[in-house]
Order: sequence, then structure tokens, then C-alpha cells
Amino acid sequence: MPNADMLKVEISQLFLSNVGFVILLDCDGDERSLPIFIGAAEAQSIARFINNINTPRPLTHDLFKNLLDFAEIRLLRVEICDIRDGTFYARLVLEYNAERVEMDCRPSDAIAISLRCEAPIYVSRAIIDDAGHVFRDEDFGDAPRLNGAKHSNPYHPVHPPVHKKSPLENLKARQARAIAEERYEDAARLRDEIRRLENTHTEN
Repeated sequence: MPNADMLKVEISQLFLSNVGFVILLDCDGDERSLPIFIGAAEAQSIARFINNINTPRPLTHDLFKNLLDFAEIRLLRVEICDIRDGTFYARLVLEYNAERVEMDCRPSDAIAISLRCEAPIYVSRAIIDDAGHVFRDEDFGDAPRLNGAKHSNPYHPVHPPVHKKSPLENLKARQARAIAEERYEDAARLRDEIRRLENTHTEN
């Protein structure tokens, strides 16, 4: 069992924002939700599984699940355990030969694998305190909230009202996209540009 600092979560929403794909995790017993930016490939993998869309040949996450089954390794749970510089970190908690094994994993991959293995997802309470938000229905436009991963049609593209962004907003959007796509060098460069622009505004 996870320690008391871990909260169980379920997939509530998968949608397309103006800066990329977002998966929303609802906390068990907490009104806050955790938004995580993920790549397009991972978003499609999650949506494809929940919508029961089969492919002629196994894709990456399906193959990983098949390998776990072949090696008789059980996925006990997924833990989203840390956040550093806006990047979430996760691990797979596995059982192999009656021993527990932990493996580092990107949250998007971990979630996609957990769905296929029917394993629970947990998030550190410290992460919820740091990055969790209380969302209102109007925050999602016409996209209905879901009550868990077993519901159909979890992929609801949401297109926020179009407005002209400032240079600072554009940089922040590009940085968020770089982080979601794990282009950390680009994200660091954009972070420096954001800081320079923010300092310029402060001086003025």
C-alpha cells in the first residue's frame, strides 16, 4: 500500500488546450484536480484505449503490458511522486517474484500503462498542494467532465476563445509545450527569455 502522503486519483478529463494536450486527474476525497500536460502520442494512446479502439498490431504501451504479462510482473500502482521546474516525475511500482520493484517513468506513459493493467494511480499530496486546482464547469467550455477512466469518449477538444497573446504569453505557451514534449533544453532557453522579458517589464 502507498504511504499516507499519496492520494488516489482517477482520470477525469483529456482535452486539447491552447498549449497542448492536458490530462486532468481528480483526487479521491479532495475537490482539487491535477492538470498534467502530455504529448500528442501519449494522449492518443490513452484516448484510444479508453474508447476501445484496437490496432492491427500492438503499439508501445500495449507491447509493454504484454511484456509484463509474459514475464509475470504485476503492476501494483503508479505514483506521480515529484515535480521539479514544472516537470512531473512518476514511477511504476511493480511486483516480481514476490518482491517490490520501482521503475522511473514519465507520468503520461505511466498513466497509459496503468489503464491497460487496471492499476490505481496515486499522486503525492505535496504535488496536489503545489499544482492542484479547483476547476469549474465553465473552465472546460462544452466538454463534459467524466467520472473515471472507464467512461467512453474521454477526448473532448476544447478551444478557448481566441485572443491576441502578448509576447510574454507566447513565450510561456512555447515553454509549456516544450516541457510537455520533454524538450528541456528548449524549455530552459525559453525560461531565460521569459525572465529577461519579465525583468524588462519590472524595470519599466
